[in-house]
Amino acid sequence: MEKWTYEKAGVSVNAGYETVKRMKRHASRTVTAGVLDGLGSFGALFEVPPGYKKPVLVSGTDSVGTKVMIAFEMDIHNTIGIDCVAMCVNDIICMGAKPLYFLDYIGIGGLDPRKAELIVEGVSEGCLQSGAALIGGETCEMPDIYKPGEYDLVGFAVGIAEKSKIISGSGIAPTDTLIGISSSGLHSNGFTLARKLVEAKGLKYTDHIASLGKTLGEELLTPTKIYAKMLERLIASVRVKGIANITGGGWVENIPRMLPGGSDLKMRVYKDSVPDMEIFNLIQKWGNIDELEMYSTFNMGIGMVVCVDDADAGAAIAEIEKFGEKAYKIGQIHESTQGEESIVII
Repeated sequence: MEKWTYEKAGVSVNAGYETVKRMKRHASRTVTAGVLDGLGSFGALFEVPPGYKKPVLVSGTDSVGTKVMIAFEMDIHNTIGIDCVAMCVNDIICMGAKPLYFLDYIGIGGLDPRKAELIVEGVSEGCLQSGAALIGGETCEMPDIYKPGEYDLVGFAVGIAEKSKIISGSGIAPTDTLIGISSSGLHSNGFTLARKLVEAKGLKYTDHIASLGKTLGEELLTPTKIYAKMLERLIASVRVKGIANITGGGWVENIPRMLPGGSDLKMRVYKDSVPDMEIFNLIQKWGNIDELEMYSTFNMGIGMVVCVDDADAGAAIAEIEKFGEKAYKIGQIHESTQGEESIVII
């Protein structure tokens, strides 16, 4: 009778051991004061930091989405982990939370320890950029679900905020100013559309695009910008009333999310206040895409939007620019009347 092993079925236990050994090296770079145990235990331990009167934990989870398919094509895997951290951390900081720790999940077809290490190298870099500790995760080899060389990447972040200082949008009022902070490109949204257009136009990710000054794949794999440390400093210096991460759904869906439920306010946002980013011009041209569709899908050069009192707008922009970011006044809060949209892009 034929003898079977897990390896014969397609799962390499030894590769798993080697992968964990390689991952620990990168996770150790992110250790912070709250970490009580390293990778390898059945649960990850993190101590709530002192100094909070009423600490509230803020959590978020997300995936990189189909951006990973470009990483497959380009065989570049050491930056996609930054995207994974950013997709989670950029959400929780909208509540005014300080990132504490992060966990990742890699579902992969055939476990290649070198490739898995590169992915986690990016995750640890994202954690360093956000100030979070990488304290655990899961790597699951599933050859019957993923093709050889393919993987999915998902993350989970936890942050902390003082209950009295949670940013909920409740203080937003007419005449408040919306400030947009520049993105690094597509970040990790709209890639299903972008990939379909690349395919339809007969382009390759290795093609050099003169107007971009780089290959198409290099542009599309530019890591999502992480705004955690910059926002922490901004919140400490200016009263920030609302924050919106421009993620899936673009400007149309995300900017109004900073408004409290049942609000009688609306936003007037000026698209010409933001310099054009060439990658979005190309995508719109390749697909003959309507302008509203673009602003409903992509970040259009703005990765984060904050709302402040108009009198604080200048100081807020100056503080953001001290961090090396570009910021623009992109809109204002107004009173709305019944039946009006919560956002108008002009």
